[in-house]
Amino acid sequence: MEQRSTATSRRLANQILDLICEARFEPGHHLREQQLADTIGVSRTPVRAGLNLLTGLGILEARRNQGFFLVKPYDELQRIKIDVPSSTDQELYEQLVKDRIAGILPESLTQTDIAQRYDADRGVLSRALLRLAEDGLIARNQGHGWRFQPTLNTDVALRNGYGFRLMIEPANLLTPGFKADKRALKRLRLQHLFLISHPDITQVESRQIFETDASFHELLAECSGNFFVLQAIQQQNRLRRLLEFGSYTNRQRVREWCEEHVSIMDAIRDGEMPQAAEKMRHHLQSAYDMVADKVSKKNT
Repeated sequence: MEQRSTATSRRLANQILDLICEARFEPGHHLREQQLADTIGVSRTPVRAGLNLLTGLGILEARRNQGFFLVKPYDELQRIKIDVPSSTDQELYEQLVKDRIAGILPESLTQTDIAQRYDADRGVLSRALLRLAEDGLIARNQGHGWRFQPTLNTDVALRNGYGFRLMIEPANLLTPGFKADKRALKRLRLQHLFLISHPDITQVESRQIFETDASFHELLAECSGNFFVLQAIQQQNRLRRLLEFGSYTNRQRVREWCEEHVSIMDAIRDGEMPQAAEKMRHHLQSAYDMVADKVSKKNT
């Protein structure tokens, strides 16, 4: 295996192996880049890197102008696990979010503070901060340093957020202007099925799981044709990036909400909009009740 192969390509290679084993593909099966990209929820470039890595291991064969084909039977691949080196900037990204949620970090801090607290070198720190800024979790202070976006008190914000979405999202599915993008729904459905069938959800980056979740709600908002609905859901998703970051380690809950999303998409596909709206209401109500129960227990 080449030393230069990145953590991302190795992670993608493992996900492709999981898909091969889950589908029980036989030798000679044609692995199509776009189909894999749609299923996993990434672009074709990292998928191609993962396929090339598997080719170098003799698991796949690359045929010129044809693509990649499976060489080994799926039952032999179940014992193969490609080591994924830790991504230091990803680890720092996640630690900063977790420590902010836990109240360990203040709202505002300097780059020097972070470097000293986490013993992070300049490159790792810069990449982690850039990703946090891109995800809408932090912003530069006008003067010096960085500040976390003002999303906390977490309990109140989460409860109010779900309450707002309960008013907006089920009703959105019943608006006369709603027009389903069936091609986008099909791609998104494949991404959900990938998470549902994944043998160990803890091996999937929290960022990828969140994007699958957020994309579902934003796509349905976009289908309304109402810019204000889409803008509201996008704002809610920016809030949820921080407040719900730690929830994706709950494998059972991830599988449950993925199945709920698929059920809603299937109802939309079949033109059963009242059923889709009711399923959406139930989906959000369950999340609201979980948050309310958590707040109640904390205050007793």
